[in-house]
Amino acid sequence: MEKHILCLNSGSSSIKFALYRLGAGEELVIKGAIERIGMAGSWLWLKDATGKRITDRIQDFPTHGAAVKAILTGIMEENRLPPPDGVGHRVVHGGPEHTAHEVVTPELIFTLRRFIPFAPLHMPAEILGIDAVAGQYPDLGQVACFDTAFHRSIPEIARRLPMTRTLWHEGVCRYGFHGLSYEYIVAALGDNARGRVIVAHLGNGASMAALRDGSSVDTTMGFTPTGGLMMGTRSGDLDPGILIFLMEEKGYDASQFNKLLNHRSGLIGVSGISPDMKTLLEKRESEPHAAQAIEMYGYHARKAIGALSAVLGGLDGLVFTGGIGERAAPVRALICQGLDYLGIRLDPGKNESHAPLISADGTRCAVRVIPTNEDLVIARHTRRLLFP
Repeated sequence: MEKHILCLNSGSSSIKFALYRLGAGEELVIKGAIERIGMAGSWLWLKDATGKRITDRIQDFPTHGAAVKAILTGIMEENRLPPPDGVGHRVVHGGPEHTAHEVVTPELIFTLRRFIPFAPLHMPAEILGIDAVAGQYPDLGQVACFDTAFHRSIPEIARRLPMTRTLWHEGVCRYGFHGLSYEYIVAALGDNARGRVIVAHLGNGASMAALRDGSSVDTTMGFTPTGGLMMGTRSGDLDPGILIFLMEEKGYDASQFNKLLNHRSGLIGVSGISPDMKTLLEKRESEPHAAQAIEMYGYHARKAIGALSAVLGGLDGLVFTGGIGERAAPVRALICQGLDYLGIRLDPGKNESHAPLISADGTRCAVRVIPTNEDLVIARHTRRLLFP
């Protein structure tokens, strides 16, 4: 039964989308984005399944509703595509109650609004995207795919935070994120997911997950996507006393903390140049701060691998994915330096060529590079839930 599934990833001023045809096979039809929603000179771009850009234009989209209407009607008609049979949304946080992907209902939306404080950078826009589809196409089925769902298998000892027990009952715990990416990697690994595997999703947002036989047992992100590894603009884990110091001595409020921790830290904070790893790699020979930011990024990632391998009791596999993990060979090499004790040793030539298997022959731990595909995971679950 062939179905066309539209996948939406809504941001505060953008919507990324992909249309899949799912039947006997899984086929990407188009993908694209509308950026600068609500601003003058919004930008719409569209690529076909081969990656060829077929649309690239400036067009005003005053609201998410206008953008969704353009995607669901204008773009489909312009490219002579059938309307989607269902829409799947990436939703960052399911809170303590929603531990599996599910069909969107008014009751679910009401519940998700309660979780906005859990992920204020992501949830409002994602709910806007769902509301925009429901408002314009009320009969079109929608599915919410939660990034937190994959980590529901983490044992309580790892999910609990060392704080007063009352906060646990209020939902303050380790949730973990990038679950759609990890789910895709597990499926792509097949039998190679057996045993003890660490997956490093390294992009502008970055996290790692410790997997045992394909199930998550721990992860670096915690209550929000700000925690864990050093990222493009996010700090990752910090001594909480720093926040008390900044509040008492510098007068920081919640808005200033948000800007500092989510927008002015990580690679951009240390380098003072860019949050983009490619840019920093190009400048590291001439800009000491760029070089230091890269070194810190590698150090924190290497330390996380050590910690997660201790949780697993050893390591059978390491997977790099995400924009940096898939394309930045020097960063992969930096992270893997000194991990010989875990059986990790790269083949320099394979690493430079981004081969699927980049570990040296005869090494104990297989190191792989696997491009992720969160949209395809969303499409699969949307079809499964809407058309069982």
